[in-house]
Amino acid sequence: MGPDFLVGRGEEAYKEYQDFLLWHYTVVDAFWFIRVEEEYGLAAAEELNARVWGKAAQLAARQIRKRFGIPEHGGLDAFETALAYFPWAVIVGYQPRREDGALVIEVAHCPSQEGRKRNGKGEYACKAMHMAEFSAFAREIDPAIVVTCEHAPPDPHPAERYCRWRFTVAQGPTGPSTKGADE
Repeated sequence: MGPDFLVGRGEEAYKEYQDFLLWHYTVVDAFWFIRVEEEYGLAAAEELNARVWGKAAQLAARQIRKRFGIPEHGGLDAFETALAYFPWAVIVGYQPRREDGALVIEVAHCPSQEGRKRNGKGEYACKAMHMAEFSAFAREIDPAIVVTCEHAPPDPHPAERYCRWRFTVAQGPTGPSTKGADE
């Protein structure tokens, strides 16, 4: 059975199925993390999460660029356009904005952190995971993009948001740098 089961059901059926896929995406992510944490501990889950999301983001950005015609080396404009297609950006509801020549993302509501709190678990350290994720995604779009975390758990953060990320384009003596933030 492919997506043909939606043919003739109207646009609302496609929207409902999209919502289901995004919800299921979070369920798989959450239970994968929870089971690794139960079996091997929180530190191992955090480490593996960073490795998984680094690779998943790289592959997602590559596919997004190909499927939706995002130009290579397109700087922050291309990055912002590509990020809008990234499932986790849709789930969290990233609202990127420009600030002093940078692209900034602040996350006020994090499904992962809020889910842990609802279930009596504390925040987990997601900074390394998101650094791996954002850096790999950015590098696929434009290697000159530099990712800076202003704060993310385990860092202290204001009550109104979990994290704040800044994306800039590195400038070398002859133009953009080809180094990512984690190289």
